[in-house]
Amino acid sequence: MKTKKLLALILACTFMLSLCACGAKENPAPAAPQAPAPVEAEKPAEPETAAEPVELIVFAAASMTETLTKLGDAYMAENQNVNIVFNFDSSGTLKTQIQEGADVDIFISAGQKQMNQLDINASAEVNTDGLDFVLADTRFNILENKVALAVPSDNPAGIQSYDDMIAGLKDGSIMLAMGNSDVPVGQYTQKILAYYELSEDDLAAAGSVTYGSSVKEVTTQVSEAAVDCGIIYQTDAFSAGLTVVDTATKEMCGQVIYPAAVMNVSKNPEAAKAFLEYLSSDAADAVFEEVGFTPVA
Repeated sequence: MKTKKLLALILACTFMLSLCACGAKENPAPAAPQAPAPVEAEKPAEPETAAEPVELIVFAAASMTETLTKLGDAYMAENQNVNIVFNFDSSGTLKTQIQEGADVDIFISAGQKQMNQLDINASAEVNTDGLDFVLADTRFNILENKVALAVPSDNPAGIQSYDDMIAGLKDGSIMLAMGNSDVPVGQYTQKILAYYELSEDDLAAAGSVTYGSSVKEVTTQVSEAAVDCGIIYQTDAFSAGLTVVDTATKEMCGQVIYPAAVMNVSKNPEAAKAFLEYLSSDAADAVFEEVGFTPVA
């Protein structure tokens, strides 16, 4: 009897142990939590490389002083790495400075003659020294101006036209201010006098003309009423607040075309090309037109 009880107890213990084993398999212990994978920090954006500073030296006709100064300031505001240094003077003086080795990137002349004298591709009759300063494929005509007859405030001599000027010069009743022969505006004036068959030498000998070394000097003489009239550019008359009583026709003195080009001695030819491109933009055209320039298509 005891043996049966002992056997039953052993079977019961064995059954209980098997149940525990099955329970352990069906309900495994939870796995230990794993640490989250480290998040890779974002790399800070690399700062943009600042553009290299550039200095552009622009030689330009004195008649462009106001407009180019305004446009240069606007361009430098948009391109803060660029510093533009202007040299305004008569085109003849600027041409001589370039010929003599002045640092320059861009030349804008008030006449074709001065640019031709620096362009190896121009006629040898004009470029008599065989000078070669114009960078290939950069020359173009940028603006047209008008040769204007301007009078001082109140116009004391009562001049209303070129015909009036000629009559006054013939009878010696007026004084005319004009540019020197090496200044484009002076050369245009010489053509006007020749058109009316007047001798400049005779007028000078009679004391009927005075001279200026640039269009700005001629403009000043008219503004100060030191003369009865002066032949200047329409744009200079506008800038000085002078009255224009007449403008010359193409037959009288030809067209007043301003050529522009990068010089082949430029230290920054690409930047120079970019500035000339800006001067050909619609925004620049609007500034030029405000004072009487006509952009050349």
